Amino acid sequence: MAYCDNLFINCPFDEDYFFLLKPLLFTTIYCGLKPKISQTRDSDDVRLEEIKQLIQQSRYSIHDLSRIEPFNEGDLPRFNMPFELGVDVGCKSYSNRTDKKYLILEKLPHRDKEVLSDISGQDIKSHNNEPRLIVQSIRNWFTSIFPRRTIARYSEIWDAYNEFQYDYKEDMEADNLNPDYIWEIPFSELITNMKKWIDGYK
Repeated sequence: MAYCDNLFINCPFDEDYFFLLKPLLFTTIYCGLKPKISQTRDSDDVRLEEIKQLIQQSRYSIHDLSRIEPFNEGDLPRFNMPFELGVDVGCKSYSNRTDKKYLILEKLPHRDKEVLSDISGQDIKSHNNEPRLIVQSIRNWFTSIFPRRTIARYSEIWDAYNEFQYDYKEDMEADNLNPDYIWEIPFSELITNMKKWIDGYK
């Protein structure tokens, strides 16, 4: 059943986060899950409906709350990520999806208690904006929710990701595309490319 392999990803969609999104996606694929991520850039009802569908179709979710602060002084904070986490918690609580599991990521330890105290008690992992800690946090979470599976060591996934990054950069530049631009290719194409690369690597 697709639901049992799907993993919804809730994170920022901008160039400043792309260096974290890529290892996040890569790790989930390497460990055998199918990442689901919104393809639309609109903040309207169409995007919300897509997010609700992805959440309902995914047993697993990763919510990164590390980028809720404003970009510049005087800007307002961004609430999209906490909002989508709330939608996911609601789906687990008020539907038949009671087996849903989610990982919450933050930049710094315990900062969530200052801005979202209602989720206190959850197992929240901090990554300090470091890609390798993203890989390690997700990999370790998988070992806890899949105790009967053999999950690759963190060092194996991290080494594979760095090799993928080298090939990805070369391929993108060969097509005159910017490998650091998050919207240069659709997320679905990036995920497909990662899956093909991983299948050939293993």
